[in-house]
Amino acid sequence: MSVVTELSVPIIAAPMAGGPSTSELARAVSQAGGLGFLGTGTMSAEEAATQMASCAGTRVGVNLFAPQEPLASVDEVWDFVREVGVDVDKLPNIDYTFGWDAKLAAVISHRPAVASTMFGPFSRAEVDRLHDAGIEAWVTVTTPDDAATAERLGVDAVIVQGPEAGGHRGTWDVAVEPDWRPLTELLDAVKVGVPVIAAGGVTEKNIGRILEKADAVSCGSAFLLAEEAGTSEANRELLRKGGESVSTRAFSGRYARGLATEFTRTHDVAPIYPWVNPLLKPRRSEPDFAYCLAGLEWARETEPAADIVRRLSAAR
Repeated sequence: MSVVTELSVPIIAAPMAGGPSTSELARAVSQAGGLGFLGTGTMSAEEAATQMASCAGTRVGVNLFAPQEPLASVDEVWDFVREVGVDVDKLPNIDYTFGWDAKLAAVISHRPAVASTMFGPFSRAEVDRLHDAGIEAWVTVTTPDDAATAERLGVDAVIVQGPEAGGHRGTWDVAVEPDWRPLTELLDAVKVGVPVIAAGGVTEKNIGRILEKADAVSCGSAFLLAEEAGTSEANRELLRKGGESVSTRAFSGRYARGLATEFTRTHDVAPIYPWVNPLLKPRRSEPDFAYCLAGLEWARETEPAADIVRRLSAAR
């Protein structure tokens, strides 16, 4: 029996690293019958362990960022620094592994219901370790080939992410051009024998149609303004005002979807993820450099997460 099939409602709160996904949000979604997720990609293993401990007794998932291979040379990064005019005398220290080993060990120690990956899969040995600890292994995929590979590695479910999704696109190679087919077309193309979770642009208007092609849906932007979300006040205000959602490398050096700014309109950044965001951090308070990741559609009102789950569930 899969966690997906055990849910009272087939609604998952997508892990949103960098603040929006909190333990409070994860618990609220799970207690409403869905599955809450912790987005630990950008936090330390110690912070991840603290969040998992605060969810003890509640069925939740934990998302990890897979280790990345650096692509950009130091000279290319300095070229970007000069281009955008940020005042730095040395480059930030970047951990391309995102603390993978320590976080995976923390996950196995705390035993959440699910561990999932972004930007790459678990190895077969890692899937076996998770299974030995009673944890399901899910993998984010953006192509039918990745879904087939994930199944061969023994995962329990695949999260099929379409281009409508807010946040980063989960391609396994930072340099690859993403598959731009709409989510519904990707779902039709994915042929696997494990549960399929659909991610990207899920709303009350289309959730029923998407659930005809998937076993559950993963929603991120729908929860950005939830009372329990850790979304910053600055980004909450931007979301309430509305705007255009665009997919671009200008946010971080890797394709991500968020609210357009003057910088995203005028820059097509080379794939130097994850350098771009930390280098631009000193300027993020300026409207032209804002960093507000959101999908094609998002909620405009603040409400409890449980109400969001109920509203989405009622629209199935």
